Amino acid sequence: MKLTKPRLALICGILCISIFPILVKLQLAPGLISAFYRMFFAVTLLLPYVLLSKNFKLPTLKFTLLAALCGILFSSDVAVWNIAIQDSSATQASLLTNLSPLWVGIGSFFFLKVRPATNFWIGTVVSLFGMITLVGFSFFMDLNFNQAFLFAVLSGILYAIYLLVSKNVLSQVDVLSFMTISLIASSMYLGILCYSLNQPFTGFSNTGWFVLILQAVICQLCAWLSVSYATQHMRATRVSLSLLSQAIITSILAWLFLEEQITLQMVFGGIILLFGIRITFYNKTIALKRLFSYN
Repeated sequence: MKLTKPRLALICGILCISIFPILVKLQLAPGLISAFYRMFFAVTLLLPYVLLSKNFKLPTLKFTLLAALCGILFSSDVAVWNIAIQDSSATQASLLTNLSPLWVGIGSFFFLKVRPATNFWIGTVVSLFGMITLVGFSFFMDLNFNQAFLFAVLSGILYAIYLLVSKNVLSQVDVLSFMTISLIASSMYLGILCYSLNQPFTGFSNTGWFVLILQAVICQLCAWLSVSYATQHMRATRVSLSLLSQAIITSILAWLFLEEQITLQMVFGGIILLFGIRITFYNKTIALKRLFSYN
């Protein structure tokens, strides 16, 4: 049960995150202001709950500042990713952002006490190959190495740093307190940024406002409470690589709601991607115990 709960939380988080690209593709609000309202509405809903239920515990100054830093890192990732999608394509931005497991692995190797196991690197290679198969090899012939390309790569790096820092913070701070502090920092940071860049805070349609609230509830609160819980109890490398599977779910949702085509190549790529993720969860000790128990 100890291992099951974090994995179930991670699956729940992945399902919730997978909806986000579909909502972004509707383009009912500018990318930057969309990121702001995602954080603002989320903290508006979360803050009264944690205060009234007395679930908020202010950590030490060091970890409060680190939690706030996580908020700035994550909101920067979302904002940069949104801009990358608008300036290029969702496929290019998603693919380059999903290089984050590579950055997490490298960061873990240099900065964390627990270094990635061999099966992580094997799983990463297999998963990235699956991701490439999913989007198509010919796709790479059309890559534009412009500002959007750099923003998408930057998004993956920011997300990797966020995972590594949050893993450290969540070892000392409970999930609800961490989320509250990081969302307050995210909202303030993006609010100032949107105001300085003259982004429109109003003027959206009823559908637009509904989508913004949906992003806050499903894609932020439900998703990242689940992912943060998983990060607290699992390796950051496993969490980052598992999040690649959202590409498969997003493709299915795009097929259902946006009438985008799913090809046999995409199915094959998805299977390879999932197999790569499964490799990272392979435990040699448990496997040996099962082998000897059969004998």
